[in-house]
Amino acid sequence: MLTIQHLTGGYSSASVLHDLSFHVEQGELFGVLGPNGSGKTTLLKMVSGILQPKQGTITVKGKPLTSYSPKEFAKLVAVLPQLTQDTFSYTVKETVSLGRYAHQSGWFQSWTKEDEAIVCEVMEQTGINKYEAHYLHQLSGGERQRVFLAQALAQQPEILLLDEPTNHLDLSYQKELLDLLKKWTRERGLTVISIFHDLNLAGLYCDRLLLLENGEKNIVHFPNEVLKEERIRAVYQTKVEKHPHPKVPRPQMILMPDKQKEDHEEIVIDERFLHKSEEIIQLMSPIPLRTISSGVIGSGAGWHSTFVNRHVDKNYDCRHHHEEMCQYLCTKKINPSETVAMMTAVFLEDVSYRFFEGDDFSVFVVVTAGVSNAVDVTRSKEHSSQAIPGTINMWIFINGHLSDEAFIQSIVTATETKVKVMQEQDIKDPLTGSQATGTSTDSILIAATQRGKMLQYAGSITPLGKLISQSIYHCLTEAVEKNRRRKQR
Repeated sequence: MLTIQHLTGGYSSASVLHDLSFHVEQGELFGVLGPNGSGKTTLLKMVSGILQPKQGTITVKGKPLTSYSPKEFAKLVAVLPQLTQDTFSYTVKETVSLGRYAHQSGWFQSWTKEDEAIVCEVMEQTGINKYEAHYLHQLSGGERQRVFLAQALAQQPEILLLDEPTNHLDLSYQKELLDLLKKWTRERGLTVISIFHDLNLAGLYCDRLLLLENGEKNIVHFPNEVLKEERIRAVYQTKVEKHPHPKVPRPQMILMPDKQKEDHEEIVIDERFLHKSEEIIQLMSPIPLRTISSGVIGSGAGWHSTFVNRHVDKNYDCRHHHEEMCQYLCTKKINPSETVAMMTAVFLEDVSYRFFEGDDFSVFVVVTAGVSNAVDVTRSKEHSSQAIPGTINMWIFINGHLSDEAFIQSIVTATETKVKVMQEQDIKDPLTGSQATGTSTDSILIAATQRGKMLQYAGSITPLGKLISQSIYHCLTEAVEKNRRRKQR
């Protein structure tokens, strides 16, 4: 659809772009990235015919750009520039209607039913039909941006050129706009070439990306290849980390602020921060901890500063446990969004906790355990799926900096240790009579200060893994024995 070959040019005697070549397919949403001054807007001006290149060629649908008349080009290519404060004394509908100029013919150009239908359609799709009688100067920046987008779409172009299309738009309209453009590329074969300053929006919506650096092509590739940590750090000269989008297979870049002095202060999580009662065990961290957990509240990965293990009756109704737990926390003036919360029918007086020190790192473990609903996981299909309040809840607080691998490996190591304790304590699945491996609703928390020593691994024979297995073995064994003694009273 569009081919750029050896493009060089800029303004007056200074060249902004240097020997740039790439190709855009029909129906692509093609993003152009680069820091300020890298040549993004200059490129768009050359493709739209505003600037003439010094060298190189621009081919549209197999024909040189210079071979199209202005009206022919307007039928083929529409441009949405960056929004300016200058506005004309036109109504919204009149402004959008200007997009139909290229499709009118003859000395006495007339407005057709088709023109009217197309204008109404694009106004509705861009959410501006309710403003059709308003003048442009009466609208906000975001509303005007949508008006000019509707005008561009009214041209019914095959190629749409956009310079920062989400500029001035709030979050909901950013999403609506890009969803609409993506839909049109898929359903109508519209080719969209857009400049983005927001790397995450580009990574989320674009089929391919061009990354410019000092007027030259750094790379043209799929978003996952372009948005590499090392590449973006080098081109933009800033600290970023790459993470996958939590819902779709798309890359996202996270800005990393410089650490402040207080971020380097050592914080040791231990029993000083632990508070116990018959109703609740609570640990209040002085800083947010990076967590991964299977708690009722705060499950998955996140950052949390409050940790709750709540006692509930063995006949507790688990059907609405999440909502009920949120209400409970609020009555205790605990913010659910900052909390990992679990529940158990075990008496909390039987909790076991202990602080273990390693080489420049340490672990604080808190465990409650009961085994009345023990399960052999290999024969779990023989059990009903009825939820029962959790009976083995394990908290592992690590005073150190964990990698993503270490978080996952910590769970594996702790679980393997739990199985070993179940074996040594000869705990059976009451339904099958076979050796139990856990209980039906066990829960685990790994929480790290992310300060101090870097701990890359937590497998069973690593220093961290050894400390986790030692601490879980000790505390879980003690908690199980306490629970047994209570039942024997």
